[in-house]
Amino acid sequence: MKKIVFIGSYDKTDMLLYVAKILTMMGKKVILIDTTILKKSRYIVPTMVQQKQYITTYEDIDVAIGFESFGAIQKYQHSLGNVTQYDVALLDIDRAIAYQKFEVTAEDQHFFVTSFDVYNLKRGLQVLAYVAQNAVVTKVYYTKSMASEEDEYLNYLAKDYRIKWDKDNVIFFPFETADQNAIFINQRTGRIQMKGLSKVYIDSILYLVENITGESSSKIRNAFKAIEN
Repeated sequence: MKKIVFIGSYDKTDMLLYVAKILTMMGKKVILIDTTILKKSRYIVPTMVQQKQYITTYEDIDVAIGFESFGAIQKYQHSLGNVTQYDVALLDIDRAIAYQKFEVTAEDQHFFVTSFDVYNLKRGLQVLAYVAQNAVVTKVYYTKSMASEEDEYLNYLAKDYRIKWDKDNVIFFPFETADQNAIFINQRTGRIQMKGLSKVYIDSILYLVENITGESSSKIRNAFKAIEN
């Protein structure tokens, strides 16, 4: 199973659902694990389950909420008599303790997701400080425009950390009002659709999937098109 770790306090839930949906359309068995403090997916992923911890299936994506480790997930699945083997695990992490308990290593793929407000930067950096030594971390920026000084500021804040920034890839999500509206419609209807998202937002999602899978952009675009068919 390939572990993909998304670190930061910035809200990543909807982005990860889009990524997971494309991965499932590519034939991958995916689990999205929400380890965050707020556990937003508990409220936006449709389910009848009201337990403290549970796994629900949403458009072929397994979404795990309230678990503190892979062992706890496996124990829960054993209790239901249904242990699933996954191709990809997407971990949404905004706490250092979750990073440690899920036994993330430098070999796992890391993304640091943030905007440039001080709260998200500094809360995200609290987790980044515990990232495995020599882990390669790709920056994912949610911003309409970015000055070079802002990137340099993040580099400065993290200069003593044990990580290595991926210097070849920086992924931008220049968030627009139309994107937010499309996301809200998806949440209300309980569906994962790309309709209404800006081309730039979609391109960023597809590029993120390309980074995760190493597959060709044409194959990923075909999977994306199949979502709307």
